[in-house]
Amino acid sequence: MFGFKNDSDKDISVAELKSRIDKGEEVFILDVREQGEYDQCNLGGQLIPLRELPKRLGELDPDREIIVMCHSGGRSAMAVQLLKRSGFKNARNLSGGIDRWAREIDPNMPRY
Repeated sequence: MFGFKNDSDKDISVAELKSRIDKGEEVFILDVREQGEYDQCNLGGQLIPLRELPKRLGELDPDREIIVMCHSGGRSAMAVQLLKRSGFKNARNLSGGIDRWAREIDPNMPRY
């Protein structure tokens, strides 16, 4: 859809995100899944489906760190590249997405 390259140095692991949340750090999560996926399980944050992101960039702060997540990391990697091309320098991909979060951090989270 957008074309992307894996920018793994900009990835954040689920363990690092969990640690930051546990420390009380304010993190901004952008979820680029679809509404139905978000309704099944989510980490909070702002929902903007990937297909809507290009026209909704104005809803985001380009100076803030944005941790982008999806189901397994593919759509969020595309979203990070789109954000970077649009001037968002602090966008990071949640490696493995909510699926990895459910496997490694919260086994009680619904998986789909």
